[in-house]
Amino acid sequence: MHPSTRLILLIATAVLISYRSLAADTSAAPTNQFFHAAKIDGRWWLITPDGHRFISKGVTSVQMGADAIQGTDIRPYLDTNKAKYGNPMAWRKATAERLMSWGFNSLGAWSDDAVAEIPVNKQRLAYAPIVDLGAHYVGVKQKGAAWLHGIFPDAFDPEFETIAHQRAGEICSPRANDRWLLGWFTDNELRWGPDWRGSDDLLTMFMALPANVPGKKAAVDLMRKRYGDVKKFNEVWNTTFASWDEVAEATSIKQPYKREAVYRQNQESERQANEADPKRAAFIADSDAFLARLAERYFRITAEAIKAADPNHMNFGARFAYVPPQPVVAAAAKYVDGISFNCYRFDPRETIARYSVFGKPLIIGEFSFRGQDVGLPNSKGGGERVKTQADRAAAYKNFVTWGLQSPFLVGYHWFEHCDEPKEGRFDGENCNYGVVNIHDEVYVDLTRAMTEINAQAETLHGGSK
Repeated sequence: MHPSTRLILLIATAVLISYRSLAADTSAAPTNQFFHAAKIDGRWWLITPDGHRFISKGVTSVQMGADAIQGTDIRPYLDTNKAKYGNPMAWRKATAERLMSWGFNSLGAWSDDAVAEIPVNKQRLAYAPIVDLGAHYVGVKQKGAAWLHGIFPDAFDPEFETIAHQRAGEICSPRANDRWLLGWFTDNELRWGPDWRGSDDLLTMFMALPANVPGKKAAVDLMRKRYGDVKKFNEVWNTTFASWDEVAEATSIKQPYKREAVYRQNQESERQANEADPKRAAFIADSDAFLARLAERYFRITAEAIKAADPNHMNFGARFAYVPPQPVVAAAAKYVDGISFNCYRFDPRETIARYSVFGKPLIIGEFSFRGQDVGLPNSKGGGERVKTQADRAAAYKNFVTWGLQSPFLVGYHWFEHCDEPKEGRFDGENCNYGVVNIHDEVYVDLTRAMTEINAQAETLHGGSK
């Protein structure tokens, strides 16, 4: 078969299977007016509004403008598209057709939702926006950037609930009856412990806040309850406070034990270190106890805000950047309809397994691989680097194939649609993440692999008969 003929067949198959696979076998998948999740024969699936099983295959950041060069208003991809397409609707139409020809059926986070309104062969792309409930609160109340600076929203503040409901009302309510809305992400990559943004646990950070901050009061009250006598607290935390009132007034408190970033922590090493130093074990127990309370409030309040504004669609949670401590995922699992996480590894199986123990459907909000052969620095940004575009294609095939072996995985969204500028975007990232470059030229090896493996996704997930 001629290669071009084979590619045409793959494209046709991909578009068809994305929406119609398993359509004849829906006895175990009750029809619902909106996308929802169901467990069928021991495997989780998303279910379309008309009752078909669905794996969400998406691309994030599908925008005509894409990234500006750091410190400027220059958007190279936007300049390309203005010259090539002339207007946003022409770009949206071409982009929707192209994505669906590659077997994608969803827009991931940070996309132009209007692309999902473009019909292609009587089908449309589903879409999954981020509401930024916590990030919005941080911007309004704490005057910072939750993702960039690692500032965690003070979920103990009564205004957190008020602001979350207001934000959800503004973003979610107008789309509550949209059948093509897949679901909501509440936030992206919040900081749940030591990570690339800082070395302190959240408890330490909250303990260092001013006395009038609700989160500081919650942290001190918990320590008072756990220790009773402030002298016992001092022994563990290496402090010299004379009273709990003094603790409450303190705005400078140091983390008593240095810890690796959450994603570098080794369970066995942590166990050995705690056995060797009971005070370290006590501090970590303090941190986990606080995390449990903080996560409980965050996920409860955000879930209630989403549900009040939009009772019809799924809540996919806060897109974990890494597997956070157990109390965090346990709290999330109580309130979300599916657990979302980003996974910048060659093989997602270990990560999937760690989330699977909570019994919820899982969706990968971001994954990607960066090629070293297209002239981009790839010097700042997450994910594995590979030599060539052929290597990117192979990595995509492996990642998706391994991921869909899990009975819990119901979606995977590639990061991202267009490459970042070589000069760096707002935070300096400068990577070959795109399915197209800034000249809107397609990475053929990668998209051919995407077309092939996306067409097989339902079969790989084990549902095809």
